[in-house]
Amino acid sequence: MKIDHQIDMKRYALLLAAKDSDYVMKLYGGYFNVFVNAFGDDDDDDEGEKWDLFRVVEGEFPEMEDLHEYSGFVISGSPYDAYGNEFWILKLCFLLQTLDAMEKKVLGICFGHQVLCRALGGKIGKAYSGWDIGLRKVRLARDLTSSFSFLSNCMDDIPPCLSIIECHQDEVWEVPDGAEVIAFSEKTSVEMFGIGEHILGIQGHPEYTKDIVLNLIDRLLNTNFIESGFAEDAKWRLEVAEPDRKSWVKICKSFLKGRY
Repeated sequence: MKIDHQIDMKRYALLLAAKDSDYVMKLYGGYFNVFVNAFGDDDDDDEGEKWDLFRVVEGEFPEMEDLHEYSGFVISGSPYDAYGNEFWILKLCFLLQTLDAMEKKVLGICFGHQVLCRALGGKIGKAYSGWDIGLRKVRLARDLTSSFSFLSNCMDDIPPCLSIIECHQDEVWEVPDGAEVIAFSEKTSVEMFGIGEHILGIQGHPEYTKDIVLNLIDRLLNTNFIESGFAEDAKWRLEVAEPDRKSWVKICKSFLKGRY
């Protein structure tokens, strides 16, 4: 995808690692719109911003000479294993290593969180405790929030425990050298990690709305990836509580843009 050059406009790129589901296409016009609706600029300022889509799962990547044009990159979730050796996953790892060397802001979500960890030297694999689907309470390591300016800038009205939508059966086993674990849960020891001010991985899905994950649960059930009892329990947990979506979006925007 060739990018346009426009003065003063911040650019962000979504590295989409999943194909659009029929449901998301029908309701939202694709995952790209889900991410831009969550993390895009909703202010009517003079500078504005632009988001570009690269379907890395289909082999579409930004040109190396264009990387400096972007203020930040977001890696989506995926049904693929982040420790797999498909060519596009290996190419994505090389891209992430390059972005890290450039100290470009990179936000990884679910698969993106895991593949970011892998690319930078951490260890990932199947979750020891199996699938985690539905709502999960995540605890922030408050003693670390002052170490990351994007967190200290937005933590005044964010509680120490936050609910987030989860849908994964893989996890981070060991963070890369120099990384800090920022959040954890009773199910997953690394729910969020950061490196400096330019790398952030989040295991859950701050961009998801409840209807998206409910549809995903049905698809996993219909394809026999999960059992009916497990699916019903995940749906029940989603029915009785709400994710702290505004707080997670605030954290992500503060990271990507230095404001919220």
